[in-house]
Amino acid sequence: MSGLVVAVVGPTATGKSDLGLALAEALDGEVVNADAFQLYRGMDIGTAKLTVAERRGIAHHQLDVLEVEEDSTVAAYQAAARADLADIARRGRRAVVVGGSGLYVRALLDELEFPGTDPAVRAGIEERAERHGTAAVFDDLARRDPVAAERIGPRNTRRIVRALEVIELTGEPYSASLPTERYAAPAVQLGLEVPREVLDERIGDRVARMWEAGLVAEVTALAPRLGRTAARAVGYAEVLAHLRGKATEAEARESVTTNTRRLVRRQQSWFRRDTRIAWLDAMAPELLSRALEEVAAADRRLAP
Repeated sequence: MSGLVVAVVGPTATGKSDLGLALAEALDGEVVNADAFQLYRGMDIGTAKLTVAERRGIAHHQLDVLEVEEDSTVAAYQAAARADLADIARRGRRAVVVGGSGLYVRALLDELEFPGTDPAVRAGIEERAERHGTAAVFDDLARRDPVAAERIGPRNTRRIVRALEVIELTGEPYSASLPTERYAAPAVQLGLEVPREVLDERIGDRVARMWEAGLVAEVTALAPRLGRTAARAVGYAEVLAHLRGKATEAEARESVTTNTRRLVRRQQSWFRRDTRIAWLDAMAPELLSRALEEVAAADRRLAP
């Protein structure tokens, strides 16, 4: 990779897609998606994926690259998205990374290597999680690698299993493989922030628009094929529960709103830990000019 990569990051519903498009237009750029669920073909309404028309002719990469049956992995995303960055740079254009999936952003931008996997080891840990519960395997992780346990939290079964798998395979703490604040290639990160009360209102409006646009019908059509990863996405998990008779449609809609707000809090916590991010007021009328100033300043720092 070469050239300064521009990344627009932050929580859901802060306007990242709009700013990313505006920056790509102003900088002769192309967008690289860093939203884990926008990788999936057909998951459009529930992920607020821009339509082709809304992309205004700007090339977008890492959208619709997986079928919903497939499990996404950060390692696979890293390889594919870094290839996109390299290709964009070779053609003399600017890469604008846009997304709120924190680990995907870090895997793309930072020095981060992924330890190997062993299906048998992973299956054994997954069986323990199913038999004894997530709390039991989390307690094991907390004992063996408290740093990783604190960063992952007690509810993310998939990441807990992965952390224990790495510990088993390498004999080293999983935390040793977590991202560090060292860019793999020059980058500038622009974070968008919105007051909490405004963001909560935006989320309510966003969920209402998704329902009006046909989220239930979208999930109904995808349901027979949804794999383990895709089925966990906020918006899809709750509607699936409704389709299986575990919640009314009204309850599912309320759950989507509640869980989106929880997701936003987790995203805020994740990105706030990264001291390199330049935070911008997403509601400021001069947002684009401020973002371009940050890019220009980063470019100057790179100049010989």
